[in-house]
Amino acid sequence: MTDDDPVAKDGDDLTARDVYAIWQIRDAVFAVEQQCDEPDVDGIDLLPTTTHLWCADADGLTSYLRTYVTGDGTRRIGRVATRKDARGRGLSSRLLRCVHDRWGAEEIRIGAQAYLEEWYGSFGYERSGDGYVEAGIPHVPMIRLGS
Repeated sequence: MTDDDPVAKDGDDLTARDVYAIWQIRDAVFAVEQQCDEPDVDGIDLLPTTTHLWCADADGLTSYLRTYVTGDGTRRIGRVATRKDARGRGLSSRLLRCVHDRWGAEEIRIGAQAYLEEWYGSFGYERSGDGYVEAGIPHVPMIRLGS
């Protein structure tokens, strides 16, 4: 598998190896680098309404995100992470475009880390409320209306 071949798997189709790789990249980025102060495992990963997308190389996942549908039917994106040595290659952009290719006709919401507001804006997301702190990190709510 290479960075050129994004993978998409629903939560109920993940293998133990997939879950391990997903939690490995999220742990490295959120717990170690960003020192998030909230647990990462939140009960959403294995749901059939959750889809995990990632790129990988011989060393594991290089970039990752998940998208899921909440109880009220809202599609959300979260847990966007790129391995430190794979940054700057457009991998997260590629994954975001995959989400838009599949679900772009729907409204999509994200709680974006505040420093990424402009980056998400380049994909059509707009701020939809006041900033807040989640896991010790400033965030902004954003929305992308269906096309």
